[in-house]
Amino acid sequence: MTESPLRIGISCYPSVGGSGILATALGVDLARRGHEVHFISYERPFRLPPDEPRVTFHPVHIQGYGLFKHPDYTLPLAVKMTEVVRERHLDILHAHYAVPHATAAVLARDWLPEELRPGVVATLHGTDTTLLGRDPGYAPAIRHALGKVDAITTVSEFLRCDTARLVDIDHPIQVIPNFFSPRRPHRSRRAVRAELGLGDREAMILHMSNLRPVKRIDLLLEATARIRPRESFRLVVVAGGDFAPFREQVRRLGLEDRVVVRENVSLIEDYVAAADLGLITSETESFCLSILEAMTFGCPTVATAVGGIPEVIEHGKSGLLVPFGDAEGLAREVESLISSPRLRTTLGRAAQQRARDLYSADRVVPAYVDLYHRVRAQRQAVAAHPTLPQI
Repeated sequence: MTESPLRIGISCYPSVGGSGILATALGVDLARRGHEVHFISYERPFRLPPDEPRVTFHPVHIQGYGLFKHPDYTLPLAVKMTEVVRERHLDILHAHYAVPHATAAVLARDWLPEELRPGVVATLHGTDTTLLGRDPGYAPAIRHALGKVDAITTVSEFLRCDTARLVDIDHPIQVIPNFFSPRRPHRSRRAVRAELGLGDREAMILHMSNLRPVKRIDLLLEATARIRPRESFRLVVVAGGDFAPFREQVRRLGLEDRVVVRENVSLIEDYVAAADLGLITSETESFCLSILEAMTFGCPTVATAVGGIPEVIEHGKSGLLVPFGDAEGLAREVESLISSPRLRTTLGRAAQQRARDLYSADRVVPAYVDLYHRVRAQRQAVAAHPTLPQI
């Protein structure tokens, strides 16, 4: 028997970052599978199409009061969640990040009468537990929120273990990895390379990130400066943030003619499809969606062997891994790919197949749908029998 469509509320950070990108892609895919999806956030997620059927965006309005030194977001978010649940009879609130989204979802659920309470699913993407979980100002709130939700997922086994170690909760944690559903590039490889000023014999090294400190752009540029010969490549940085703070390092390393930056790019597929290899130098990562985006187009990546990255890349099979901080090692592995188109092709094909086998929407999204149905059934059982123990 086919299970009925779900009504799902999704809250995430709408800015450039893996968690918001994944949450948006999940909502769009769910809607295309017949479910009703409601995004609840302070801004429309930047990758959310404007007129997607069965998708509604509900803005959270944040008021500034003189009494408050800093505007509060968690309470207005919880209030908006409550309104949307009442009006649209949501089955699930899916919170991406423990703070503030899971915290707000737990508040919203507790404010509602039992018969209207949705299930609450929290997906952890990394920083909310690996960084804030260590902060005494946030850790108790994170533990409370995660102890009250109905289900917890993480995007990698690394993050599941790290969360279990840092946050003492009784809930089982399910690993549901990231996925990527590429759009068709708008421009040809030749057109993109011409726009970037790449010569026929220059390899295009691609770095995509939000440029936050954990991405270690200083290490990226240091490794790039060691690549030889200098005229064999261009580093193209697709930046989800302001690259200006790094311009001085580019100048100091003599990389002005080797580094090309494109900021606020929404159609990343144009650049990924034109790239020869990727370069990721993060200090830690729970998964690293940009690696998967490159893999999907058959683009192998040289990356630091940190966090969940070794779960995504099989070293020597679908990409190359280097210990964190080894700028010389990163440069040498990049050189090996630049000098050997055959190796790039071999690794790229394996990466593309791995992306299809493990990280496609058809493999990942049904795992979320199954989880939603289990949580909804549990909530319905509690509503029908209030004396049963809470989930």
